[in-house]
Amino acid sequence: MLNPWGLFLCQLAINTSYHVIKASLCLGGSDIFATVSENRPVGEFIANLSIVGDPTGVNSIRLCLTGENANWFYLEGRTIRLNSSVLRVLDRERQGSVLMAALTCYEDDIIQSEHRVMVEILNENDNKPTFFEKTIQPRYISELTAVNSLVFTVKAIDADGDTIAYIIDRASPDASYFRIDLPNSGKVILDKPLDYETKTQLQLVIYAVETNTKEWYNTSVSLTVNVKDGDDQYPQFLPCIPISQDHNHTVVCTNAIYAVNITEKDQDMLLNFSPGPIHAEDGDRSLDTPLLYSILSGADKNRFQIDKQTAEITLTRRVENRHLTPIFRLRIMAFQLNDPKKYSVATALVRVLAENRFPPVFNRTTYKGFIIESSSPATLVSTYGNGVLLIQAIDQDFVDPTLATTGLYHITEEGVIIAKTDRLRPFDRHILEVVARDEESGEVAKASVDIELLQRSQPIPQTPFRDMDVRIAGGIMGGMLLLLVTTLFLLIRWAKRRRRQRRNPAGRGAVALGKHLKVVSAAPCTRNTHTVSTHMNLTHTQGQLKRA
Repeated sequence: MLNPWGLFLCQLAINTSYHVIKASLCLGGSDIFATVSENRPVGEFIANLSIVGDPTGVNSIRLCLTGENANWFYLEGRTIRLNSSVLRVLDRERQGSVLMAALTCYEDDIIQSEHRVMVEILNENDNKPTFFEKTIQPRYISELTAVNSLVFTVKAIDADGDTIAYIIDRASPDASYFRIDLPNSGKVILDKPLDYETKTQLQLVIYAVETNTKEWYNTSVSLTVNVKDGDDQYPQFLPCIPISQDHNHTVVCTNAIYAVNITEKDQDMLLNFSPGPIHAEDGDRSLDTPLLYSILSGADKNRFQIDKQTAEITLTRRVENRHLTPIFRLRIMAFQLNDPKKYSVATALVRVLAENRFPPVFNRTTYKGFIIESSSPATLVSTYGNGVLLIQAIDQDFVDPTLATTGLYHITEEGVIIAKTDRLRPFDRHILEVVARDEESGEVAKASVDIELLQRSQPIPQTPFRDMDVRIAGGIMGGMLLLLVTTLFLLIRWAKRRRRQRRNPAGRGAVALGKHLKVVSAAPCTRNTHTVSTHMNLTHTQGQLKRA
C-alpha cells in the first residue's frame, strides 16, 4: 500500500506522462519551403505538414496561418493549398517573387510550435513589352543632321524580365531614313539625308520583341519625326521659272529676266520692271532670313542705283545717245544678311527707246466677214464681193505687228483671218474683238469683226445693202445726194471768203514772209523699232440665223 507521498509521486508521473504525450502532437513540424507558378488555379497544392497530430482527430490540435501573405493559403487537413480565384490571380509582377506566412500549432489554446512558410512564385511569360512613354514622343530633327548620327533612342521594358530587341518596320512610310545597328540598344540612326523642302514630317513604326522566349511577344509604336528647316537654301529671285522636277516633286527653277523700257528724256525716276517688282526670298521659307541687294555690274557709274532693302532701282541721269547705248544689262545680287556667302544673281535689262508719239489705230472700226460652209479644216474669211478680209492695225511708231489666235480663228501677220471651218455650223454668227496693243506704252486700239457662216449654195453679198429693199436703198441714196449738195454749197461759200481774206494786206505780208496763218512748225517724225501685238477675243456667238 502506497503511502501518501508515494501516491503523490505516482500521480505526478501519470500527469507528466499525459502532457508529454499530448504535447507531442505538435511535434515533428518544420519550416516549409515550396514553389508555385504564377497564374495557378485555386486549390493548387503547396506542401504537406509533418506535424504528428491530426487537426481533424478527437484530441485535436489547432493549426493557424498568419503573416503578410497568409491570405494566399488555406489548410486542408495537414496540407497547405493556394487560395486564388478567377478575380484574384497570383501574379509574380504584382505580388513579388516570394509569399511568406507563419504556421502556428495550438494545444488547448497554448502555442506549442511555430514554423515559417516561404513559397517562391515561379515566373511565367505572361506579359508583353511596353515602351517608356517619354521615349516615343514626337521628335524634332534638323534637316542638317549628318547621316549616321544618333537621332533618338527608344526604350521598352518587359515585366517578365525578358530580353528585348528593337526592329524598324521596313514597310512603314519613311523607314528608309532610319536604321538600328544594335537591336538591343534601341538607338535609332539617321540613314539618309533629310530635306525640309521635300518632306517636313516622317512616320515610322518600331517593334519591341522578346528574344529569349518561345512566344516572342512583341509590341509596336508609331513615331512621328518632324524635320526642322535648316539654313541650306540660297535666295531665289521671283518669279521662279520651272525648268525641271525630280521624283520627289522638287521643282528646279531659273531666275526671271527683269526688263524695262526708258527714253532718252527719262531721269530721276524709279524703274518699273516686268515681271516686277524685283524681289527675292530666302530658299528656306520657314526661316525667311532677311536679304540685301546690290548691283554687281552694269550700274554705269551710278547711273543706276539700287535700294539695299527693297531692290528698287533708280535712274539717276538721262541717257545721252540711245544709239550708242541702246540697252543696259544689270547684274543684281541678293544675299543673306547673316551669311553673304549664300546669294543669288539675276539679270535686269534696261532698253532705251525713242519717245512714243502715235497710238495704234485700225483702218476701220468694224469689219464684215463671211465663210462658206465647207468640210475643209481651214478656210479664209472673205468680205463683200468675195474678196479676202484684211485686218490692218497701223502705228507710225511700229514696224510690223505681231498677231495672235483664238480657238476658232487665226490671224496672220498680213491681217488675213483663217477659220476652222469643220468646227462651225451653218448660220452661225460670231462677233470677234480685235485688239492692237502698244506693248511699250500700253495704248490699245480695238475693232470688231462680224463673221457669218453661209450655206454651200448661198453666195457672198456684193455690197452691204444686200438685205435692204429698194425703198430703203433709194432713201439712203437720196440722203447721200442731199448731203453732197450741202457740202458743195458750203465749199463755195468758204472759197469766196478765202478770196476776200487774200486781198487783206496783213495776209499778203504773211505770205511774203513765207508763213501761213494756220500753220505751226512741226518736229520731224522718227520711227521707233517697237513691236505691236494684235489679238482677237470671241465676244459673242449667235447661231442659226435664218435668212429669207
